[in-house]
Amino acid sequence: MKITVRLFATLRQGRGKEKEIDVGPGATPRCIAQAMGIEETDIAILLINGRDGPLDGTLAEGDRVSIFPPVGGG
Repeated sequence: MKITVRLFATLRQGRGKEKEIDVGPGATPRCIAQAMGIEETDIAILLINGRDGPLDGTLAEGDRVSIFPPVGGG
């Protein structure tokens, strides 16, 4: 099944802004992050179809996963 992954800020470095990837049944955002070389500690906000989502949530065909890193500054 196809999932769209959108990355933000520093997570885009070497990975791009948006990718459409094929995943198997039972795939989770955690699986996607691991496959893309993103550490869990580098994930501050995770959205599935624009809503707060868990790392272990099961994804469905056509889902859009957005991953944001922690941000600093002020």
